Amino acid sequence: MTLLEAIEAQNLPMLIRLLARDPNSIDDLDEQGIPMSFRAAKTGNFGLVRHIVEYSRASMNTTDQYHRNILHYAAMSGNVSLAAYLVEKVGMSIVAGDKDLITPYDIAKEYDHQGLIAYFEKVCGFALEEAYRNPIRTGMFPDPSIVRVEEDYYMVNSSFVFFPCIPISHSKDLIHWKIIGYAITEPEWALLDDLEGGRGYWAPDISYHNGVFTIAATYRLNDTGTVYRKQMVVTSEKPEGPYSKPVFIDEDGIDPSIFNDDDGRRYMLLNRGARIFELDQSGTEQISKATLLYYGSQKRAPEGPHILKKDGYYYLFLAEGGTGPGHRITVARSKELHGNYEPCPYNPIMRQKDENAAIQRCGHGKPVQTQNGDWYMVYLCGRMIGDGYSILGRETALDPITWTEDGWPLVNDLSGPSALQKRPNLPLAKWDSSDLDTFVGEELSLKWMFPRPPEEDAYRLESGQLILKGSVKPLCSVDARNILVQRQRHFNFTASTKMFIPNLQSGQEAGLTCYYDENTWLTFGLTRCEDGSRCLQLKEHIGDQDIMKHLDVPVEDGAEIIFLRVDTSFLKRTFYYSVDGTHYDEFGHLDNVYYLCDEGIKRGKRFTGAMVGLYGIRGDQGLEVAYDWFEYEGEA
Repeated sequence: MTLLEAIEAQNLPMLIRLLARDPNSIDDLDEQGIPMSFRAAKTGNFGLVRHIVEYSRASMNTTDQYHRNILHYAAMSGNVSLAAYLVEKVGMSIVAGDKDLITPYDIAKEYDHQGLIAYFEKVCGFALEEAYRNPIRTGMFPDPSIVRVEEDYYMVNSSFVFFPCIPISHSKDLIHWKIIGYAITEPEWALLDDLEGGRGYWAPDISYHNGVFTIAATYRLNDTGTVYRKQMVVTSEKPEGPYSKPVFIDEDGIDPSIFNDDDGRRYMLLNRGARIFELDQSGTEQISKATLLYYGSQKRAPEGPHILKKDGYYYLFLAEGGTGPGHRITVARSKELHGNYEPCPYNPIMRQKDENAAIQRCGHGKPVQTQNGDWYMVYLCGRMIGDGYSILGRETALDPITWTEDGWPLVNDLSGPSALQKRPNLPLAKWDSSDLDTFVGEELSLKWMFPRPPEEDAYRLESGQLILKGSVKPLCSVDARNILVQRQRHFNFTASTKMFIPNLQSGQEAGLTCYYDENTWLTFGLTRCEDGSRCLQLKEHIGDQDIMKHLDVPVEDGAEIIFLRVDTSFLKRTFYYSVDGTHYDEFGHLDNVYYLCDEGIKRGKRFTGAMVGLYGIRGDQGLEVAYDWFEYEGEA
């Protein structure tokens, strides 16, 4: 009898004999790659699992290829006593997420094990219906900064070269967010025209002081001059704006934040470490030289400084370790703003220690206190797929802060980022947002962006249609203006549109795009073939290379409408077209669009995330393309 057969027969004496004969066999995998200890847990046999835990060489840190641990498999059995043993004696986490952030709690719910659900609820202190999941903002929402004004929460995130600049989001419950405006909405104020992808507006901060919202961000230029970085400041009495014309402070550094002290004096902090200088009362003019407060706990790439004053201490939060796998949040404190800062003995207070977990690169956080006195931190994170590709870019996560008796803040009890967490004690206020855009109204939905400001007459909404003017330049140019995109927010999604076929001339094209920056993108749309006919075309652009595919599907001259669709499964994309909107034919597929990720190629600054949207190229001739609707459907 093999060890697997003994486990399946739940034959404990035989299991003991087999492990005594070959102790290493406990590390064997079945045909599906599942460890023997997990197979035992799935049976729900307490005796088998207890012997394996206490007498075998099995490691309780083992995970399977889906990053599930032994408690995930025990949850499938529904055995409450077994689960309680693994939780209470072995220390397994009920809310540990697998590669898809599915927890043992979720599995108990999936299998409808009511007894186990009740036990998990008792231990966790919340029902699944009372939980939220990280990330709370999926897709490109990096470098979060948050502020509460009475019962409303406002958050800003980096936008880089995308326009409008710096999204401002609103929430009532810290979980559900909606973009309500942007910090820079005037094209002539954006100053993005010549900037390469990944430059532009980095790491914004939002604060509130004397009835005025202030947003500060680093304005990152190309590496072609003598000045690479400046600090931008805008103000408004309304969180959604409009905001004032940007003011620029010529102090080098990144990640500005504004601290308003109790005595009314105002300061800006910057990296490296945390440097500080005083601002005037408007918050827009530097009135002192920058000095170093503290360089950090780890002392590698210290950035993202924020100061919180609480209980007589100035708490200085820093992001350290770089924005890759070593990213972390640390804290230090001082009784005096310009005093010597004492590092927290529990540092880092947030870091992902499990290199194989779904949520990685956690850092750049800012705390916020709710109106009920509870504390939370928003921070950036990233989720990898394939061979380490973060196609969604850096996202925003949320975890609770608890304070130790000696006054130190701990994020999620030092357990790293949570997959599943108890919802804040705030009124639930889910936004009613639709992923179908029918282009009704006078303005585009705030989820849409352009890489750099579009041409003045780039688009208009007319009779329930989007009329998009083609760009003069191709998408590989920083001068390509009229590319309309929104964030890819799911690993698996479908994007589709109904396009009225324009009168294309030679060299013109229009349709769907999956876009990262001018260096990496793909297009699926209509163009003119060499014989003059209208054809569908799939094109990849990677670095300096264009890869054309499938120029052999003609579109009849009499056709007036075409439906285009892209189905995405992680790094695979499959393309479809239809002439009636009901029957779709497959056009082709791409198995690995790795180049739509930060890690895709090494060129310039790659800090953003994949986008999806609409485009047109007109060259030196006229071209307007009418789109009836655009729909994005993501899988949770």
